[in-house]
Amino acid sequence: MRLAVISDTHLRAATPWFEAVYEKYLAPADMVLHCGDHTGHSLWASLLRHQDFASVAGNSDAWDLAMELPPLLERTVCGLRLAVTHGWGPRPGLSERIATALAGRFDVIFFGHSHTIEDTRCGQTRLINPGALEPGGSLALVDCDDGTGIRDVAFVRV
Repeated sequence: MRLAVISDTHLRAATPWFEAVYEKYLAPADMVLHCGDHTGHSLWASLLRHQDFASVAGNSDAWDLAMELPPLLERTVCGLRLAVTHGWGPRPGLSERIATALAGRFDVIFFGHSHTIEDTRCGQTRLINPGALEPGGSLALVDCDDGTGIRDVAFVRV
């Protein structure tokens, strides 16, 4: 199974650049997870066309969108307990703050907020930040299988 993990798009609506990224990387994925800061309701609505799209609210999302989205999303995928959240506070120490707040509940936590690619462990929890999906930014493609968990994490510069 392939998960496309994105964050911090900061777009009010899909642009031609975003549509090209969607067609190349997001549409073929089995699941698309957005770690918040879509910014506009229109961009979020355009992502709903994916057969398995889920997202959380970020600190820069429009108020009407932020009211519709949860701050934390929980899923079981490939036998792994996954969480999706945006993140909060200053960039230094972000992954440690998230791991502490969600201690012991998840195998993998996808998060955003810092606009920085990260793949680290805090105890038994793997934390993955896809970076910001913007021109010159990045996204993460995560391949996993039932029974073996995550096989590969590839960060794609766009």
